[in-house]
Amino acid sequence: MASASTIKLLATQQPEYYRDGIKQGEADKASALLQKNHDTHHIFFNQDGFHNHIAHHLLTIWALRAGDGELQHAYEINAGYQRPPEPLDKSVVTDMHDTKKFASYLGNERYYHDFLIFFQDEISKTSMPEVMNKYLLAGDEQADDLLSRLFAGFLHPIIHLGFGLEFQQPAIVAEGLAQAAVHGPQMSKFFLPAEKAARERADEPCKSIVKLLDEIYADDELREAPRWSDGNKLRDGIIGRAADRIVSYTSQFRVQPDELERKTAEMANAAAYYTAGAQREGHVRKYDFYYMHCVNCSIFFSTFLKQDWISQANKVRLLNWKVWNDLAMYASRKSPAIRMDLVRQYTPKRPSGWDGILDRVTALEDDGHASKLVRALAHGQQICEPYEDSEEFRVKHDEWLLMGHMAIDSVEAGEPHWVRSAGFDEAWDKPELRAQL
Repeated sequence: MASASTIKLLATQQPEYYRDGIKQGEADKASALLQKNHDTHHIFFNQDGFHNHIAHHLLTIWALRAGDGELQHAYEINAGYQRPPEPLDKSVVTDMHDTKKFASYLGNERYYHDFLIFFQDEISKTSMPEVMNKYLLAGDEQADDLLSRLFAGFLHPIIHLGFGLEFQQPAIVAEGLAQAAVHGPQMSKFFLPAEKAARERADEPCKSIVKLLDEIYADDELREAPRWSDGNKLRDGIIGRAADRIVSYTSQFRVQPDELERKTAEMANAAAYYTAGAQREGHVRKYDFYYMHCVNCSIFFSTFLKQDWISQANKVRLLNWKVWNDLAMYASRKSPAIRMDLVRQYTPKRPSGWDGILDRVTALEDDGHASKLVRALAHGQQICEPYEDSEEFRVKHDEWLLMGHMAIDSVEAGEPHWVRSAGFDEAWDKPELRAQL
């Protein structure tokens, strides 16, 4: 395994979804580019908190068998707009060993570099599992605060951490922990009350995710909570105006330790169901930018299940939070109708199996979102297959492949690659989103 400051991929690694034929030379190329990104770039590429996706992109297309040239091109098209990290302040890193001083630096992107070195040092002194169990999963006030931040920023920190665990890279785990530390705490205002409410309803039957999506869709009051003018529709609209109402739904879903694999698959299926299904009649097929992150994140919950150092209780907790996040995220875009009929009617531009889609997305000039989406959909098909005849699994059989085609066709068609906040009429009010009849 790589050290806490170096990145070393091995061709013998088997990620959650990959293609055979990866060579060590390609692993070395990806490692060198990931190391360059690690050493020279901030986790945000601007002052507004927009995320650096280079690590996500490189790891995804490497798993999909990108060649050296494709890896280099993927790096180059996204490196130019990145910003360097803030200068390291060793006194701040020292301060971070004090719990109260640690808390004083949270939520400020200025300290990303300091948090990165702090977590690298901690991993080097002990181990990646020990650091994660202490700072993220201990269940105390400090760990719960950081765990809430891990789900902030539309799941970017937990996606980043997931890549680090999936590809066994402590340096990328340190990036993910540092990224979580510089996000805001707003998700704690949702998760902790949701957890309390779920405990209070522990004796009630658990509802499926799709049943709760149906109920949220039918709730006119919840649909009106987010507004087009909101700067962050999850934070301002759902958590800010309708926290009690969304908690009344999320508290009806709970995971039991003996059903982790099935509920992980159910989560991936439901996320793909409402993300792909958020379409409009008379418009071109586009994935919602925000919902797409819920699908992209789903692949890493298979990784979490494989970590024997994560307790069963914490695996349950992580999955509960992911599902609750996904339900709140669905509501945050004004709970659009889920039109799987429009997905089933879709005709691929270039019909093929998964390999054809993967070849196209690996070569795509992208920042990583599209390749992550396609890989997560392919993975979703794998883990849902044993359960997909059950009614709570609404994405069935070859519909996964159809959704993969819809994804690659939509981004190859050019801007806008995504629709943003699909439940709002304003999101679709662009000529280029209207179907050419």
